[in-house]
Amino acid sequence: MYFRLSFRVFFSRLILVLIASALLGFFVGHTLLVMLFTSLVLLFWHYSHLVKLINWLQSKAISPPYSSGIWGRIYDGLYHQIQTHRKKQKQLNEKIRRFRDGAEALPDAALMLSQELSIEWGNKKANRLLGVRWPDDLGQRIDNLLRAPEFAEYLAQDAFTAPCVITSPVEPQVQLEIRLMAYGSENILLLARDISNVHRLEEMRRDFVANVSHELKTPLTVVRGYVEMIRASEQNFEPHWQKAFSTIEEQVSRMDRLVEQLLKLSKVENSHDDNKLSVNMSQLIGALVEDANWLNQTKRHNIQLDISTDLNVFGVETELKSACANLLSNAIAYTPVGGNITVTWKKEGNRAKFSVKDNGDGIQPEHLTRLTERFYRIDRSRSRDTGGSGLGLAIVKHVLHNHQAELHITSVWGEGSVFAIYFDENSLLINSALTPD
Repeated sequence: MYFRLSFRVFFSRLILVLIASALLGFFVGHTLLVMLFTSLVLLFWHYSHLVKLINWLQSKAISPPYSSGIWGRIYDGLYHQIQTHRKKQKQLNEKIRRFRDGAEALPDAALMLSQELSIEWGNKKANRLLGVRWPDDLGQRIDNLLRAPEFAEYLAQDAFTAPCVITSPVEPQVQLEIRLMAYGSENILLLARDISNVHRLEEMRRDFVANVSHELKTPLTVVRGYVEMIRASEQNFEPHWQKAFSTIEEQVSRMDRLVEQLLKLSKVENSHDDNKLSVNMSQLIGALVEDANWLNQTKRHNIQLDISTDLNVFGVETELKSACANLLSNAIAYTPVGGNITVTWKKEGNRAKFSVKDNGDGIQPEHLTRLTERFYRIDRSRSRDTGGSGLGLAIVKHVLHNHQAELHITSVWGEGSVFAIYFDENSLLINSALTPD
């Protein structure tokens, strides 16, 4: 039962008791003595109840001591508060139990970290996959337990939009995909997923594509050689045979380009950071544009350049050349005769941008998100006419993934497109030797 007792009421009651004791003392002729005795009785009564309250709070008893008056109300109020607290505690414990049951049911290892990356909680799968023991490792920093260099670089980036792949410290044959995300306002949630099967299948797919591409090279070369030998002979064939040989040669050439693209894609997918060096992008782009001008004598596009000469990239030159060449060749292939193409390489803020802008037909919005898929073509018949394999932008995507870069595509149907590559500031190198004084 709730009650309210103000200081005014309390002191009013105390003064009434003292006045009553003074009147009683006056009648018996010992006013001060009776008032002193009354004060001692009140003090002893309150002190005894205070001792009872302390003993009750320190004991495991649920029911409060019995009393009447003000102390009875205090006991009742505290008992009500304790019951309310016990009820809320029970509900909280139930929620915690459900949270832990749900966390244990996750197929992934889960760790709750503080803002300082110290461990606050973990499920059983965190022990099996990461070697983190709960509650023995409570308060330990996660980077002291997971010492993989890839994970250290991932934490140093302080941008957890993409996952990090490491080898399990417990089982070396297990590959883990780690993601970090905000959990509430003061915690970070770490999830580690076993992707060993996915990783194994991806390796099998890459090996299959590489092996099949290599195996196709020989028969294609043989067929091309025989066709060229037959057409170069002095024997006069009938027109329908001439058309057949011409068609065979065209299709073999198309297959040969496809195999070359598959081999190039396989090589990019298996690229390693050990091959990265400083790449002079202005020279690389200049050489690509010079080659494009030789091959562009039929359509005669107007190719304009905006190139910064003091900006290099830390990467693999052959891969960067392949990515830039794909974007430039696409612009040439899909821009009408006499069209305008602008090639840009310059710094924007903390990043560098390589872009190819054309005034061709453009791309409809529903196709933009799928352009980097393998073998995806907007217009299959037109792609065959231009020699497209549907692998060019897939190669670009993998090259950019290896260089921590991003591809942005903007297009307006009927007006043209812009393909832009943005390189992160960590990949940039300023060529001071080329910087003007």
